[in-house]
Amino acid sequence: MRRAAALLRERADSVARLLTQEQGKPLAEARGEVLAGADIIDWFGNEALRVYGRIVPSRNPLAQQLVIKEPVGPVAAFTPWNFPVNQVVRKLGAALATGCSFLVKAPEETPASPAALLNCFVDAGIPKGVLGLVFGTPAEISSYLIAHPVIRKVTFTGSTPVGKELAALAGRHMKRVTMELGGHAPVIVAEDADVELAVKASGGAKFRNAGQVCISPTRFLVHKSVKAAFEQAFVAHAEKLKLGDGLTEGTTLGPLANDRRLVAMDKIVKNASEKGARIATGGARIGGAGNFFAPTILTDVPLDADIFNEEPFGPIAAIRSFETLDEAIREANRLPFGLSAYGFTKSIKTVHELSRRLEVGMLWVNQPATPSAELPFGGVKDSGYGSEGGPEALEAYLVTKAVSVVGV
Repeated sequence: MRRAAALLRERADSVARLLTQEQGKPLAEARGEVLAGADIIDWFGNEALRVYGRIVPSRNPLAQQLVIKEPVGPVAAFTPWNFPVNQVVRKLGAALATGCSFLVKAPEETPASPAALLNCFVDAGIPKGVLGLVFGTPAEISSYLIAHPVIRKVTFTGSTPVGKELAALAGRHMKRVTMELGGHAPVIVAEDADVELAVKASGGAKFRNAGQVCISPTRFLVHKSVKAAFEQAFVAHAEKLKLGDGLTEGTTLGPLANDRRLVAMDKIVKNASEKGARIATGGARIGGAGNFFAPTILTDVPLDADIFNEEPFGPIAAIRSFETLDEAIREANRLPFGLSAYGFTKSIKTVHELSRRLEVGMLWVNQPATPSAELPFGGVKDSGYGSEGGPEALEAYLVTKAVSVVGV
């Protein structure tokens, strides 16, 4: 694994270029994704050394009791197009580190970068048959692999509706499952927040990868006392972004992945406007060629607008005000999604309340999203279950066996 990570770092520029060409994100973001992937591989390889069994003292003095950790077995993984390297790496690293073979159905929209990633493992000397890559019709591949008796573990990153279907199929065959599904991250900007920091951190997170990120901040709940200042600064931040070809130097916001996303963005903006929201900036496609959509901020958005109920998966942020922290937390928890959330405050009491009461798998306070290999990565409620980071990620690929011995 260390050799594969080293090769991925050596090839970072070429892999990143492939990633940008097929997915659209700015080259700097693509390179960051590739280098982060190498770090994740290294971390899982090192963390595997700390997978311990244990000896359990027995009530019977003649017995020896052991707890043994074993690989769960061959893994079927399904990954999305928005992070075609990172999302494979999180699953692949944990699987190989625990001794599981791995077969990934990668996205047809972005085939080259996952293939380049897996080539690093091939060139590093991974034995034949341990690692596989397939493309094709998603429904046909998933129905075949999940039901196949050889497969012992299923891991999926993607939309909640598809995740529920795959989880149900895996349940019929009693396959262990990790599901990293959709989110609709709330951002709570408290009355004592550093507005400049909140805009810089959440703005960077919102428009990364053109908002096509499961942990992208989307529902901005801003205290009424700072709403005007936050909105003004947020609009200025969005209007400074340089929209363009991801391969062009200086581009900070690339195109959407496909024309379906353009249609979805238009629908979201139209619905919000009809419900009474105000378009503070953006709100439309840019140019007639390419899938470019202006960074968009909607304000005074009513709760029944689609943007406050469905994940937009694009460069659109929605703002509404609140008066009390209880009100903001209730709204943050209202939806069935529970992947991630953000908070901005200078009060340790508020931090404690957010940490305790927000129904999410990940919370970032006074910072953009900073997922790392050593921290759990996953959600609750309709955002899935299981983790793709930290020691918890390894547990999903391990079987715990109890052994008790007497008479020898």
